Amino acid sequence: MSTVGFGQPSRSGDDPWGSVRDEGSTARVLLDASGRITHWNKGAGLLLGHTAAQMRGRPATELLADPAAASFCEERPLRWKGTVGLRHRDGRRLTVRLLAHRLREHESGLDGWLLVSPLAGTDRTAEDDQLPRSAFLYAPNALALYDTDIRLRRANQAMEEIIGLAEDEARGLRLSEIGGKPQSIELEEELRQAMASGRPRDVRTRLRSGGESREHAWLARIAPVWDGEGELTAVALSAVDITGEDRAQDRLRLVNDATRRIGSTLEIDRTAQELVDVCVPRLADFGHVDLLATPYLHSDAAPSLDDGLLTLRRVSHRSVREDTPEALVEPGQMWSHAIASSPVRAVLSGESVVLHKDDPAFRAWAEQEPVRARHARELGVHSVLSVPLSARGVTLGVAQFFRYRRPDPFTPDDVLVAREIVARGAVCLDNAQRFTQERETALALQRSLLPQKLPQRSAVQVARRYLAAAGRTGVGGDWFDVIPLSGARVGLIVGDVVGHGVQASATMGRLRTAVRTLADVDLPPDELLTHLDDLVLRLSEETGGDETAGDIGATCLYAVYDPVTGSCTVARAGHPPPVLVDPRTGGVTTMELPAGPPLGLGGLPFESAEFSLAEGSVLALFTDGLVERRDQEMDEGYRLLHEVLTAPAAPSLDAQCGAVIEALLPDGAPDDDVALLMARTRVLDAAHVVTWEIPDDPAVCAIARKNIGAQLTRWKLREAVFTAELVVTELIANAIRHASGPIRLRLILDRTLIVEVSDTSSTAPHLRRAASFDEGGRGLMLVAQLAQRWGTRHWAGGKTIWAELPLPDDYAGFGDTLR
Repeated sequence: MSTVGFGQPSRSGDDPWGSVRDEGSTARVLLDASGRITHWNKGAGLLLGHTAAQMRGRPATELLADPAAASFCEERPLRWKGTVGLRHRDGRRLTVRLLAHRLREHESGLDGWLLVSPLAGTDRTAEDDQLPRSAFLYAPNALALYDTDIRLRRANQAMEEIIGLAEDEARGLRLSEIGGKPQSIELEEELRQAMASGRPRDVRTRLRSGGESREHAWLARIAPVWDGEGELTAVALSAVDITGEDRAQDRLRLVNDATRRIGSTLEIDRTAQELVDVCVPRLADFGHVDLLATPYLHSDAAPSLDDGLLTLRRVSHRSVREDTPEALVEPGQMWSHAIASSPVRAVLSGESVVLHKDDPAFRAWAEQEPVRARHARELGVHSVLSVPLSARGVTLGVAQFFRYRRPDPFTPDDVLVAREIVARGAVCLDNAQRFTQERETALALQRSLLPQKLPQRSAVQVARRYLAAAGRTGVGGDWFDVIPLSGARVGLIVGDVVGHGVQASATMGRLRTAVRTLADVDLPPDELLTHLDDLVLRLSEETGGDETAGDIGATCLYAVYDPVTGSCTVARAGHPPPVLVDPRTGGVTTMELPAGPPLGLGGLPFESAEFSLAEGSVLALFTDGLVERRDQEMDEGYRLLHEVLTAPAAPSLDAQCGAVIEALLPDGAPDDDVALLMARTRVLDAAHVVTWEIPDDPAVCAIARKNIGAQLTRWKLREAVFTAELVVTELIANAIRHASGPIRLRLILDRTLIVEVSDTSSTAPHLRRAASFDEGGRGLMLVAQLAQRWGTRHWAGGKTIWAELPLPDDYAGFGDTLR
């Protein structure tokens, strides 16, 4: 059968509706947008006596006996119906039933009107009265009539096929008795309600038709039936099989659920489990996800098969049965597949593979893997679907689905749905793998940049914890450090780089290195933060502000503790203030510090605050991830921290550090990185620190050597006297030569012997190599050779040159150097 499209010429001319044989049975006219006649068929000529040649191009209004009848053209409705008076060619007036359709060019290719009027078959005949009975009997839709007691009176052939009974066999039975199922009882109640209300209703249900084992989805349309006197005499039931539509909706809901449920995290195992959880039992009775050890890039050669086998790792599986009898391996285990198996074929071809138990390919696989094939037969597996997990040009593995409880095999529509779901799952798995790789890289980088072992210092006892962020945020740029400083002092630092990932870890490493470099020149905390702020600004300029890097920002807190004086100087740059535990009262306070701007803003000052700490005080320095979360304000975090630190102290500082983490992060999965550094202060007593005021006179070098010798003898360090005297002599001589005013000599007995010479000059000495005939310039070279390390630090009134001399390996002293 051929059809003519709208706007295309027909065999009889340019009229798309002119392809029928009985052209004389309908008067049909086409008008353009202006109302002029473009087509005039044979029926129109029979009706009004004009030929097509006479009427083409003329206004249609010339045919009207009453011009007002053309109002529908002005109102421009989509369709108009009614009677109009037309003028015949011989002048007679004809009253005609007219139907007018508005034609739209984008729909039909024509712009104007279609006017039709029937000429034949307009009178009702006796044969017409017989048509409803035949139509009821042979209608394609299932039809049934029930009396007021909901007992069957009539059923057409389609309904007989559904119920599996002839009309004579079912007549007189109620619908629930005919169906014999719970759904039949519910449908019968719907008929009663329609009968009681007198209003039609639609009902969706699922029933098996006839002797079929599969359920069909049905749309039952129920309507009351009245006789000619308006009495309710029956109720009609029309059943339409909507199984295809219902399954399409189920598949659409399944795909929507997959979009919503798969990829809730960036964990590979969790994502794979979400994929099979969506598909079982709605698509299959058993499903599993297996991944390749190395993803297969489509542009590369196909994965190699060792002895004809492809090895995959089981990641997740799910069954309709709790004990999962289908699984031959557990998640995490490796297993190999023969080349004839559907997983291998799916991975190598990149296409979905469907196997049914009667397929030759199924038998070929059974021959290569008889143990698995026997297991499949015992379970009753009759249909297998394997879909490759491919995303961004890479095959990650395969998802496989089995049916053994559901009687129907996988259909092409099932394959399309599975491919859509697996494609979404593959993208989520690829994201998870990429995130995992980046996270592992960032963690490895961060572990290499953070101190693996904190230096043992006499000034403080330290403990620390570091927890990487969980979830999608990835590893951040938090860090901590303990830096040995001159004069037995120690620098404590915590910092936090804005952002996450490798970029943040790399930036953290650069800042940590910069802090150590600045600390080595003994900058006060506020000056150190100023230099660090300049560095962050330069780093931001180097990144260029692109999308992968962007502006760099960080917060930082730097504290310097002096065990000789018990003083602690602290400055912060937008960082949370530390918490102090007083050993005398057990009270916990948040140290009040000038806030300071975050690093990277530039041009704003930083201020330091100095505190006098009692021996045994505990300082807790941390990043904001410890006290602030999405569901917790920072004030609440500080309250919890105070609470845990107020509790009776743990047996060790490390145990106390662990207690803080456990109390503030009970689930162990922080939203942001957490760095915690706790330090318990110690104090050097007066017996380990000796200070002399020396006049500005070269003659005092001998006196200084004498004093040094006597003090080291009291400290049982006679072996170090000669070296210490040389160093002191050179440092004092240098101070006398280049400075003026009083000179102070200080000895500190710590893990090393520390010699310090202070003067009022701000000029720093420089190490240089003296020429053969130079009379001077060898003093600092000698100090550098004899000392473990040496340097200069500046203070408000001048500078201090210091040197650390090693103690003998067997030195026992006269007790612990710390009180």
